[in-house]
Amino acid sequence: MITVKPLGLERVFEITPRRFGDDRGFFSETYNRRRFEEAGITEVFIQDNHSHSAKAGTLRGLHYQEAPFAQAKLVRVLQGAIFDVAVDIRPKSADYGKWVGIELTAEAGNQIFVPAGFAHGFVTLQDDTQITYKVDNYYSAEHDRSINYADPSIAVDWPGMGVAFTLSEKDANAPFLRDL
Repeated sequence: MITVKPLGLERVFEITPRRFGDDRGFFSETYNRRRFEEAGITEVFIQDNHSHSAKAGTLRGLHYQEAPFAQAKLVRVLQGAIFDVAVDIRPKSADYGKWVGIELTAEAGNQIFVPAGFAHGFVTLQDDTQITYKVDNYYSAEHDRSINYADPSIAVDWPGMGVAFTLSEKDANAPFLRDL
């Protein structure tokens, strides 16, 4: 059983799988194609990615791939915690440039589904945070794009932790949405 909660932008969902626990720990079915299809998520995932960030305050994003390699993502935290963001970048969308964010933690086991047509990013809230995410299309370096995490037209309210974010050069120098 999974709980699917809309997050306010079209087809962006928080997904919380049920956990079965006892004194040994827990078991959780994190993905079940049939249950996802019942919730309206019909994408077929073809690749899993794993990311480790050593320090809290590591910001990755906002990333997306252009068509025909646009990707939907199902993101969850294996260890630690993140603040995860999805930004609608579909040019004809009424929600173009709007964002939603949610805290995902290993402890809660919650996930976010980010459909194709959205930029995605996250900042780690704890040291040694690991995430995994499923995607429904293959990575293509020539279609890989970024939007600046500090774009004032989007105005993501990233949680401040009293430290400067740790960014890749690519993310630090990414263009604003208006410049794409």
